Amino acid sequence: MKRHKAVVMSSVLLSLGALGGVAVATPAVGDTRQESSAAVTVPVSNASTSAPHADPVVTAIERSAHPLRSTDPEGSLRDLQALGRMVRGADVVGLGEATHGSRDFFRMKHRVFRYLVEEKGFRSFALELPWSSGVRLDAYVVDGKGDLKDIAREEFQGSYRIWNNQDYLDLIEWMRTYNLRHPDDPVRFMGDDMGYAGPESYERVTGYVARRYPRLLDRVTELYRGLAPTTDAGTYSEEYFKLPLGERRERAERTGEVYELLRKQRPAAGADRRDHLWMVQHARAIHQMARGMAFDFEDEDQVAAMMKLRDQVMAENVAWWHRHTGDRILLSAHNTHVSYDSFDARYPKTQGAFLRGVLGGDYVSIGFTFYEGAFKAFGTEDNVMRTYRVGAAEPGSNEHTLDQARQEDYLLDLRTAPAPARAWLDKERATWNIGAGWPDPVKYTTALRKAHDILIHLHDVEATTYLGTP
Repeated sequence: MKRHKAVVMSSVLLSLGALGGVAVATPAVGDTRQESSAAVTVPVSNASTSAPHADPVVTAIERSAHPLRSTDPEGSLRDLQALGRMVRGADVVGLGEATHGSRDFFRMKHRVFRYLVEEKGFRSFALELPWSSGVRLDAYVVDGKGDLKDIAREEFQGSYRIWNNQDYLDLIEWMRTYNLRHPDDPVRFMGDDMGYAGPESYERVTGYVARRYPRLLDRVTELYRGLAPTTDAGTYSEEYFKLPLGERRERAERTGEVYELLRKQRPAAGADRRDHLWMVQHARAIHQMARGMAFDFEDEDQVAAMMKLRDQVMAENVAWWHRHTGDRILLSAHNTHVSYDSFDARYPKTQGAFLRGVLGGDYVSIGFTFYEGAFKAFGTEDNVMRTYRVGAAEPGSNEHTLDQARQEDYLLDLRTAPAPARAWLDKERATWNIGAGWPDPVKYTTALRKAHDILIHLHDVEATTYLGTP
């Protein structure tokens, strides 16, 4: 995937959750003319899906496509049996999204996760969310600890506040309900990102050190002094981002020393060792956040290094979770993370590429495309969350051709598509790739077969119901 205009700094801000009052621009395609301040429409073309065609590519897509009944997570899952065959025995399935704010992507993720849990034995849902936030949500879905709305309001802040929508909360509530019915075989929730480390993480590590390695407590306490958040997550991230580079690097040195101190300890076998491995991971997550903040964001080479680190960290955390829980995992993130193909030279390697390197064929990537529709996003001029709408995908784009198939919503195995479709799928074309901010004039291209194994195409999408944050 390629972008034809750099928006590097905004990507950094989004990666680190440091949006606050900063206006950002994020990946997208299309004209950015605004028609209203409430629901902003971006017309691209007047293409119609009803016109007859004699395109061998479209014919090949039609013959390979598996129609979807609905994006509604309730009801029959029979139409997803084809997806089950495509996923095969994969241990981690990356499921993308073409926007961060369309309800149909989130509802479809709920539906796919339900199918994978009920029919394929998957037991964990991983989200592009800080590790410590995931720990709180995991405690909720497994043990009922806390109030979901309170957790969401407190943890979904900064760039992550876009996750505070009704569709994600519905998914998390479904997980909790499932666990009430299956207490001996629970589903779990994890956050794999590095944008924030909550105060509970510091308390968890220092409490463990006090119990198991009291000789290290004074040193760990000193190293962590002044680092744990004392404000809300959004404010903490904003303030951290504004610290001088030298101070941010000094903090990373301190968190790294704690991580190394714990990593070098040798606990007894059994439960002691399991507890130790989890505490080392909590310390590593704190260090991951500090490392992510310790780059010079005025230097494009440093920005590229940070962006590579972020996707590497997200992949490592997912792989760690799989290794230590044994769970098969549905990984939820933007298309640009779960894919194999980097979208820019300054975005050197994706989470999906890292996972393929670790897991081989046990990682499968599923991308989303859509023809037209609406989404929630931050305004790039004022950082206000609102609904935007884009018109029909432009002729020559991936979505324009995909939408010519007679199936409105469908699954497509890109690995086994017939020859005419494979040749078409191997070529880069303009594609919808909308992140957290809009409008944005950046035009992206991607070769779908190089990016993903499987594609879910939806004709149209609607915006999420955003629940807001402080």
